[in-house]
Amino acid sequence: CNSRIQKNHQRRTDFIPFCALSVAKGMGITMRKRNGLGVLAAVIVLSIGLAGCGGSNKGDQASKPAQASATNVSASGSGSPELQKIRYAPFNGVSGLAVRFGAEKGFFKEEGLDVEFISAQNAIEAVTSNSVDIADNATTSAIVAAGKGAPIKIVSSMFRTKGPFYLVAAPGIESVEDLKGKKVGAAAFGSGLDAYTQVILKQHGLSKDDVTYLANGANDAAYASLTSGQVDATIIHEPFASLAEQSGKGKILARGWDYLPNFHTGVFISSNSFISDHPDLVEKLLRAYFKSQEYAKNNLDEYKAFFLENIKIDAKAVDSAFEREQVLWENNPDVNLKDLEETQQIQVELGFQSEVYDVEKILDLRYIPKS
Repeated sequence: CNSRIQKNHQRRTDFIPFCALSVAKGMGITMRKRNGLGVLAAVIVLSIGLAGCGGSNKGDQASKPAQASATNVSASGSGSPELQKIRYAPFNGVSGLAVRFGAEKGFFKEEGLDVEFISAQNAIEAVTSNSVDIADNATTSAIVAAGKGAPIKIVSSMFRTKGPFYLVAAPGIESVEDLKGKKVGAAAFGSGLDAYTQVILKQHGLSKDDVTYLANGANDAAYASLTSGQVDATIIHEPFASLAEQSGKGKILARGWDYLPNFHTGVFISSNSFISDHPDLVEKLLRAYFKSQEYAKNNLDEYKAFFLENIKIDAKAVDSAFEREQVLWENNPDVNLKDLEETQQIQVELGFQSEVYDVEKILDLRYIPKS
């Protein structure tokens, strides 16, 4: 695998017809990279004069640039396949790290892709506005948006689908029941983390009305709100749950998937138009993504080094997080329809959506990797 980090923007050079290259070679003109204006001019003249030798596809290339054939000869004349550009918005934070690691290992290039990672605050908006081609997204918001008519489809599950969330409390709080009358952070109202928080409270005889219920953000923001005393407990991701325990600043009271084992949390989305125009790119992106996840899972020491380069956190907390979440790291792209139905029922019960949508109308799973 290529150990160098892939560049986000591939350098482009002018396309020279192959027939012109052939005639140039026959005339003794040697094609070299940056060979000078004289040779370039000669080739341009040859290209114009030989326009009829193979026909011009210039208009087709302009209308569908992302569909360049994987067998096209590169502009350098090396015969290497051209990479196809795709814009991908992974989850921000630790959830999107393994796929960036995979890009560094060369898995996207192996699939013939020049992937551009884009940070999107609202993936659905980015996909529907054509700012992004494919994106990670919370399952619930994808279902609601598509159910209400957004021109998107769910094309795959992500590397994990069960909620990797933990209810962590400040020292001195020993149980969920002890949170009555306390300040509890639920990340963002209406989110999957909010759903997990309310269900955990409910199964311990509490509701959000029995606590001071706050939107306190996710990841490092949630961790800071806990350690600073802004909240007495918060729903949070790894590695912050392990960090809280190891630093003595918190105690894990509950694991989300123990309470909602079938609540689906992560999918890929793409626009209807992109799926229709570039099905090959959807399939290649998904294949590279799951290659990246599988490699990271099976080479934890190597992935841990990459993780720590990007997230400045205690290495022991990362070890604990990896060990705790191995059970969630399924790397299964299939989408379970029953899980989506159950997820929606819970959403309706919590008031997060008004109806249960027909999920078969918002799925397009034809491009899930077969192996």
